[in-house]
Amino acid sequence: MNDQSPSRSGGRAARRAARAAPLADHLRPVRPGLSGGRYNPLTDADVLRIHKAALEALETIGLADAPDSGIAYLTGAGAILGDDGRIRFPRALVEDTIARANRSLTLHGRDPAHDLELSGSRVHYGTAGAAVHLVEANGREYRESTVQDLHDAARICDVLDNLHFVQRPMVCRDIVDNLEMDYNSVYACVSGTTKHVGTSFYEPHHVAPAMEMLHMIAGGEDKWRERPFVSNSNCFVVPPMKFATESCLVMEECIKYGMPVLLLSAGMSGATAPSTIAGAIVQAVAECLAGLVYVNAVKPGAPAIFGTWPFGLDLRTGAMTGGSGEQALLTAGCAQMHRFYDLPGGAAAGIADSKLPDMQAGWEQMCSNVMAGLSGLNMVYEAAGMHASLLGFCHESLIMGDDIIGQALRCVRGIEVNDETLALDQIADVTMNGPGHYLGTEQTLSRMQTDCVYPSMGDRTSPKEWAELDKPDLVEKATRRKEEILATRPTASLDLTLDAAIRAKFNIHLPVF
Repeated sequence: MNDQSPSRSGGRAARRAARAAPLADHLRPVRPGLSGGRYNPLTDADVLRIHKAALEALETIGLADAPDSGIAYLTGAGAILGDDGRIRFPRALVEDTIARANRSLTLHGRDPAHDLELSGSRVHYGTAGAAVHLVEANGREYRESTVQDLHDAARICDVLDNLHFVQRPMVCRDIVDNLEMDYNSVYACVSGTTKHVGTSFYEPHHVAPAMEMLHMIAGGEDKWRERPFVSNSNCFVVPPMKFATESCLVMEECIKYGMPVLLLSAGMSGATAPSTIAGAIVQAVAECLAGLVYVNAVKPGAPAIFGTWPFGLDLRTGAMTGGSGEQALLTAGCAQMHRFYDLPGGAAAGIADSKLPDMQAGWEQMCSNVMAGLSGLNMVYEAAGMHASLLGFCHESLIMGDDIIGQALRCVRGIEVNDETLALDQIADVTMNGPGHYLGTEQTLSRMQTDCVYPSMGDRTSPKEWAELDKPDLVEKATRRKEEILATRPTASLDLTLDAAIRAKFNIHLPVF
């Protein structure tokens, strides 16, 4: 019998209203910085063997093609330049650098509410990549990506709870001049989101103009250096075991300006890295340790992210396999090495080889995103929106990916075991005194928002309800959500006076909103 008394109804209404109200951050079922690390694909002995192999590679093989400035920095720190032009790293130098390096790092957002604390096994998900195409999901077509597409991606990420940072996911193919492309990429992202932004620079002399813009946005160089809200994604190596000369010079410039650096080693397993998972991890770790020595030789303690990004390869065709189980293991193994060194680290996950946001994309994105989170990876790059093994980026997939990451984060949070969650008192009350089920109990209602993650896009209706709703399509639903987001002025938009000042100094390709 249902009790319809006013007091009963009023209490239920009050509880419904309370459940509908936004939760305090610490009560949300998932949030940035949840601690992973429960999944360890490597044994302790495996980790030590990889570490020792990486040190041996640095000491006996070393890296070639450092710029003159890099040679000076590295040899000044204790590295050895051989007659063959390769720089070798004595074991003691590497170990001393690891011991002195930052154990934690804050990646700032323009809004302090979006600051990311990188330490231990705290997990954050975001975008990344350099896709050259936008995937138009409804038309099932690829076209060259534009600065407007990049800006729109940042705007979408800004409102998605489970995307914690925005590293540039697309290249502005409509901007021919490389300098203009670099500073327009910064502008497009920063004016679209107040979350932390990552970007790249084509040449060293492109850093200074972008920094001038960032100083204007921050309110001065001193304000920028207090809270640098943009980091540099830097492919400082050309695997196997060579420095990327121009990128190293970019890295030096970014360090001087106080910009955090992602040390990105992206070998292709079976092509530019060993085909074995362990061997690919060894090479990536060795290259990033060399980068860590380099950064600390330029400026001791400079903020750097240990970016081991080995990618999988389909050895039948030579095509990249970002959505494979091997990729998930590569990323999880690298995350375990980051925890071994106790260094802020990042790697790639969530990439789909599928060309469209379909079932294949779903299983590929979920597999590596869950494993990356469970392994305690600090920065999970390329976690949403990326298709065709990094060649295409899709706005609709970005929106649906927020649901995927939400479920991945729930896995990261794990199972809490305490007197309340063991629920012996509930079991006794329901079975001996109550209705024989837990639906509607105070304990169930009080935890339904804090314990469970509910999809925004995913459909959990019954087949009957689904048919009554005219069989809604997931991609179409994501498209409508995209259009709603992009129809409103972004909250991250720059002050109109500041924006006018930037446009007076720089050739900004985005129209004024």
